[in-house]
Amino acid sequence: MTKEELLDIVKSDESYRIERTTSTGDMDKFQEAICAFANDLPGSRKKGYLLIGVRDNGKIDGLKVDDALMKKISSIRSDGNILPLPIMSTEKVATEEGDVLVVEVTPSFDTPVRYRGRSFVRIGPRRDIASAEEERILAERCAASLPTFDTRPCRDATIDDIDTETIVREYMPKAIAADVLAAEKRPLKEQLASLRLYNLQFDCPTYAALIMFGKNPRYFMMGDYIQFVRFRGENNGGEILNERRFEGCLYKILPKLENFIRDGIVTKRPVPVSILRETNVLNYPFKALRELLMNAVMHRDYQSNMPTRLYQYDKHIEIMNPGGLYGQARPENFPLVNDYRNGVVAEMMRNLDYVNMFNHGVNDVQELLKENNSPAAVFNVDLLTVFSVIVKEPDDVSLLKLYQSQSANYEGAMTELYQKCPSFGKARGKVSNEAILALLQVCESSVAVKEIMVACNVNSRMSFDRQLLKPAANDDLIKPLFPDNPRHPQQKYILTEKGKELLNSIKSLIHS
Repeated sequence: MTKEELLDIVKSDESYRIERTTSTGDMDKFQEAICAFANDLPGSRKKGYLLIGVRDNGKIDGLKVDDALMKKISSIRSDGNILPLPIMSTEKVATEEGDVLVVEVTPSFDTPVRYRGRSFVRIGPRRDIASAEEERILAERCAASLPTFDTRPCRDATIDDIDTETIVREYMPKAIAADVLAAEKRPLKEQLASLRLYNLQFDCPTYAALIMFGKNPRYFMMGDYIQFVRFRGENNGGEILNERRFEGCLYKILPKLENFIRDGIVTKRPVPVSILRETNVLNYPFKALRELLMNAVMHRDYQSNMPTRLYQYDKHIEIMNPGGLYGQARPENFPLVNDYRNGVVAEMMRNLDYVNMFNHGVNDVQELLKENNSPAAVFNVDLLTVFSVIVKEPDDVSLLKLYQSQSANYEGAMTELYQKCPSFGKARGKVSNEAILALLQVCESSVAVKEIMVACNVNSRMSFDRQLLKPAANDDLIKPLFPDNPRHPQQKYILTEKGKELLNSIKSLIHS
């Protein structure tokens, strides 16, 4: 943008398209403005502009825009607070009076767009939370544009084909801000339409509603299930040792799939480190497989009759998904560029904490495999109609050499841990070093007690509490998410800053 183009925008009388501010730290204000521009209530399809460094009277304020401010504002697009993700760009324009940071926002087809569960719109120069009638207008406009398959109406279905009770009781409180939900007085169908789960024009659910909350989604989408097969050997010509189908709406099958990965696929086996010591090694890290499968169901082509395939062989797993790379994602830019075939499904999975939509899932998977000393996952993105990934088990010979070379560093790292953690120091010898390290590693993200016990290979809750959970808490290594309610039904634990520093120190020692 040139200085002349900027001055034309600053002087424009189309106030619903322009917001001026001299503040550089009010992120709520910035994100509300971007949300309002994306909703484009007037329906002009004209871009909106947030001008940082300009006063209300149109005078440039003398701001100096540095890289830190540019990165801070640019991160708004992908931090997950505005959903669906806005289309925006940022640019610094230098003038004699000072710099102006211009945020250009393209109106979204996938409306209403929400910032932290609230829809914002612009009425002339004023920005405000959308009323029920304004949300209805945005929802109907979205239904008319139908940008993706999951937003289309399924005209063979009725409201009785979706589990509205679960949507109202479980999903809406996570997708919509509490105060907005408390003031909601619209009929149920209009509320569902605002979430792109119902089409008012045709009086029927969308495919997104059937995929996530349908009572029998396979009746409308024949390929909507996950097929697991365990083969003997290294190809699908081997004997079938186990087979299982995961059918039903995602809301019900995703928890089952998580448990199946944890209990039915992930295993530990001992690998000798020396004559006197051995260590347990995971065949596949749970979080890596979970990430891959969540992405598979999120990105798959639900119009295909092919199921999502999870095939396990003796030494590797293959996940094959109907639908190749979508939209802006191409073989030459994968995995740097991401796009969403099922934007509403992706948004719902994000609200339910199954995915984060930060576009670093592939990098996370590769890092988790590296930490497990597994080979990197191999992605095949050249096929037009399917997307596949192969994950291999770690090789015993390579592991043995690695662990033997790290043995001395390992003992030194554990000595440091016991010195810094008096509670664990007193209980030294009563619990394995591997269990303590597993606890620290699994708590890098918030996890429930059951998941921690599985990672630590402990079956007794009483022993786990006495030997691991309480010492870790006493040494300020982990903390509960709900400290005032220890028996909270969604209680989870996560590393403290001290725990993070200690784990990073141990990793550095072991791998040095």
